[in-house]
Amino acid sequence: MTAWMKAWLLHLGVLALLVLAWFALPAYHTGNLARILVLAVYAQGFNLVFGYTGLLSLGHALFFAAGLYGLGLSIQHFGLPALPAIGVALGFAALVAAVTGYLALRTKGVAFMIVTLMFAQTGYLVVLYAGTWTRGDEGFVIARAARSLFGLDLADDRIRYFAALTLFAIVFLSLAAVVSSGFGRALVAIRENEERARLLGYDVQRIKWLAVIVSGVVSGAAGAAYALLFGYAGATFASVQYSILPLLWVLLGGPGTTIGPLIGTVFMFYLVDFASEITDAYLLLVGVALILLTLFLPRGIAGELRRRGLTWLP
Repeated sequence: MTAWMKAWLLHLGVLALLVLAWFALPAYHTGNLARILVLAVYAQGFNLVFGYTGLLSLGHALFFAAGLYGLGLSIQHFGLPALPAIGVALGFAALVAAVTGYLALRTKGVAFMIVTLMFAQTGYLVVLYAGTWTRGDEGFVIARAARSLFGLDLADDRIRYFAALTLFAIVFLSLAAVVSSGFGRALVAIRENEERARLLGYDVQRIKWLAVIVSGVVSGAAGAAYALLFGYAGATFASVQYSILPLLWVLLGGPGTTIGPLIGTVFMFYLVDFASEITDAYLLLVGVALILLTLFLPRGIAGELRRRGLTWLP
């Protein structure tokens, strides 16, 4: 069996397990999984830039919030149905990613990280100062009646789970195809040695810009899905915390692997959930666990599996 076939069987097997999870797990865990799947889409968008292209962005909360508020404000203030609101959210996320990416990519290394963080903080302040529209820190709830798509009530637990799974499956399989393509190999070449990639004739700046745009659209799709499925948009999702979280999820799961973002998101979500049941100082336990994982699994869980034998993992 070829590596390509093994990789696609893995992806299809993961999706099959997620379908079966709805029937096998209690309601508490399926509710968690619906949220995890949306956040894993966000992590996959971040992974395209960080794991495959080698760009450390601390501004991805801006793209997530662009999708979240693009959909939420379209429904709340302009009365758009869900489908056109999704289009607005994706278009807004693409525009924000294109503009910020074009400007931020004029820098490199630590400067790129700082500039993306500054853009994200600007977005966060805009959300706070535009409180008349966004209601600032308090945020706003999207009415259940507006959260329907193709006649399906997305507030229903079963429909919400499979809607989240559908989005995850689309992004999961699409990005698996992207990273296996010539474009994906060009991203890896840039990550490994940007100067050599340039000497080989790649338009490095254009490729990195396209990667940022695709990453921004995927992250914006996750934000829009979060608003639509869970009915809430708030400034917390534009804060620096939501730029750090996808970095942690990807580092834990394995940067530069398609399955890593899901593994990292599941692990981090349940680590926090489990630790908070033990003690009020749960962040201390989480921090210790993260340090141990970083020390003993520096490539992340999926990255270590690939290093130790599963070389076909994409």
